[in-house]
Amino acid sequence: MWETIAGVVVFVVFAITVMMTAFGLVYRRRCLLTTTTADLKKKTVIITGASAGIGKEAAKDFARRGARVIMACRNLQKASKVASEIEAGTGSKSLVVRELDTSSLASVRKFAAKILAEEHRLDVLVLNAGIGGTDQQMLTSDNLELTMATNHFGHFLLTNLLLGLLKESRPSRVVVVASVMHSQLKTLDVENLNFTKEGSYWPMQGYSQSKACNILCSGYLAAMLKESGVVVNSMCPGLVSTEIFKKSDTFISRYIYRFMAPWVGKTAEQGAQTIIHLAVSQEAATITGKFFENCLISDSATNLVLDEGLAKKVWEASEACVHLQPEEQHY
Repeated sequence: MWETIAGVVVFVVFAITVMMTAFGLVYRRRCLLTTTTADLKKKTVIITGASAGIGKEAAKDFARRGARVIMACRNLQKASKVASEIEAGTGSKSLVVRELDTSSLASVRKFAAKILAEEHRLDVLVLNAGIGGTDQQMLTSDNLELTMATNHFGHFLLTNLLLGLLKESRPSRVVVVASVMHSQLKTLDVENLNFTKEGSYWPMQGYSQSKACNILCSGYLAAMLKESGVVVNSMCPGLVSTEIFKKSDTFISRYIYRFMAPWVGKTAEQGAQTIIHLAVSQEAATITGKFFENCLISDSATNLVLDEGLAKKVWEASEACVHLQPEEQHY
């Protein structure tokens, strides 16, 4: 009896492994790679969360194209080591590491102030840093829910603070790393962006809501900046085997993502391709307010995140949450 059960278990595990491997091969093979050969000489790029995963791969590509790459990272020691690796691999001497914790509004303001004091131009801003969520609701020192603060509020504030420099450097671009996981969100309560209503937070809701806000606000900003010379687009990297969910303590991250991603997910280099395409390619230079996957405009953005009225409300609610001051508004 036990031999029969063991045999069945072995067969099931084998079958699942074969199916996941096959799916992964097909999924990775369908991944489109950017074909642009454009360089970034004399251009400055800021990328948040550049010390690992798709952020690291994008930073490496930008450095190879000759850009001045500012790696905005929470862990300076780790980021400095990665910068040295990129320099050794690309020959670039134009990588700069700056401290930025997008979950802290004070850190965002300090980082932006240093950029505005030291940098004369900003050609591309890539908003990539993020976390996969937490099992229990956690608040930052600003009394913001951690996932929303890291993935949305911090980047929202940073974009506003650097918008003046982006406009002065036009043509320039903003690339927002979002996710098709926004589609898990069926409704969005603007009055509860920070999950202040009791019992409203759960891990997937937190992550999906942060990504929906990314897309809504990028679309709203793109509309406000129309004809300004600054293009704004959001994108989904796809399922990628990186650290983002390894750092998360949710059930899905611990028992599903960590097991599945290495088998079926894209490599970090593949996941970075749409970031690179939006930041560099000539085709994306005049496209704004769109959602991309696999280097192409995607039709997977839901009606919820395409709602212009909702986008305006989310933008205004976000301004209130980050306490955006009149002198910090450059749109």
